[in-house]
Amino acid sequence: MRLPEISLRMQRRITYVIAAVALIIGIWRDDGSYTPPIGYGHVLDGIRDRGIIVVLTRNAPTTYYYDATANLAGYEYDLTEDFAAWLGVDTRYVVLETIADILDAIRRGEGDMAAAGLTRTEDREADFLFGSDYKRIVQQLVCNRREAYPRRIADLPQHSIEVIANSSYEERLMELAGELGGLTWQSTAALDTEGVLARVAAGEVDCTIADSNIVAINRRYEPSLIVPFDVSDDQYLAWVLPTGAINLRNALGDWFDELQDREFLDEIEERYYGHVEIFDFVDTRSLARRIESRLPEFIDLFQEAGQQHGFNWTLLAAQAYQESHWNRLARSPTGVRGLMMLTLATASDLGVTDRLDPAQSINGGAEYLAELYERLPEGITGEDRVFFALAAYNVGYGHVRDAMSLAAGQGLDPNSWRDLQTVLPLLARRAHYTGLQYGYARGGEAVRYVQRIRSYWDILNREFPAHTQNENPGAPSATGDDTE
Repeated sequence: MRLPEISLRMQRRITYVIAAVALIIGIWRDDGSYTPPIGYGHVLDGIRDRGIIVVLTRNAPTTYYYDATANLAGYEYDLTEDFAAWLGVDTRYVVLETIADILDAIRRGEGDMAAAGLTRTEDREADFLFGSDYKRIVQQLVCNRREAYPRRIADLPQHSIEVIANSSYEERLMELAGELGGLTWQSTAALDTEGVLARVAAGEVDCTIADSNIVAINRRYEPSLIVPFDVSDDQYLAWVLPTGAINLRNALGDWFDELQDREFLDEIEERYYGHVEIFDFVDTRSLARRIESRLPEFIDLFQEAGQQHGFNWTLLAAQAYQESHWNRLARSPTGVRGLMMLTLATASDLGVTDRLDPAQSINGGAEYLAELYERLPEGITGEDRVFFALAAYNVGYGHVRDAMSLAAGQGLDPNSWRDLQTVLPLLARRAHYTGLQYGYARGGEAVRYVQRIRSYWDILNREFPAHTQNENPGAPSATGDDTE
């Protein structure tokens, strides 16, 4: 009798069942050695015994990377560092190229968990344990705005699509293929999501699918990308654990409950995504052109001012772009002039005799920013200190202090930029500014000012990696924090 053929998916499921049984009962090897089961508590006990948690991740702007000061950063990095500190252990990161590599490594027991922007899906839950959901996302179709692109899901079969192999994106396309006749795509194991997005931006493929958080970050680097529509309902990112790591999952749950109580998740959400909602295709495209046409004339001046006043030069360049678009002759109706748009009074205080002279303007602007940075209360730390100083540069130090008082009066943290940006717009409302020392101010403009500078700064840091920056940012630094 001929046995029925078994599908590839069924073969894979059988393999995983066998592997799971082996994990439960342990494995006797040919050489007589025995590998114990990954039973209840085994993974967590191993982490505590060696004092290190091994985290599998990938190098990407949404997960784990080196920032402008050559320090490790990233949404996943901050979270895993916090969890490790909560456990009382150190971290060891293993950086892999693709999602498929990461999931295979978890199956082989090469890491304690995977923190790499991985979506919780039904197929993956059949193979792995997941920690707590930490971010809501949606899958989006991403195309090149310069080319013809789909306007609705029914148009997908008419366009070339490329996605990451073995990804949640491919799972979604498989679901759509059952609804749309003729839908095809190519999958790649050689590129990560950012690499495929770059191919779309270059016109090498019509479209791809990516998570909304990845799209939000990368559209600023690739302004030709456009999102015609979402292709999924809400989904959630979570850390992937080895099968059987029950106690580790329970520990993650306890940590996550505490994490929400102290609002750490909100803080890193603001740090990495608080400035990406403002997206201007025309402005971002213009920035890309001016990086080539205008910036080279001033790079040395930004670097010198950065070294002298303790800021990364890309921060100063980003601020100057917001102020003048690197136009040395810029002038506003209110009388501010030059690359850093200094007022006549501020220029006089700083000893700037010619606001249209690039060297004087850049150095004067950097000196003024440093003075504001130093005047701020000691309780304002980290990147927040830079954002406060930038807001003061725009709206005035006195108005920032008024906003801090307003925040404190509303039970908010006056030393947190996340909280301050919610009250700065209230300085333009009579009900709030009446009674404040400095009165009315267009505080909402200061919020947008800081958001745009943060966006430009990110783009410049991508164009000019950390090894091209000041080796020692000094104090004040671009992060405002001189300690590890």
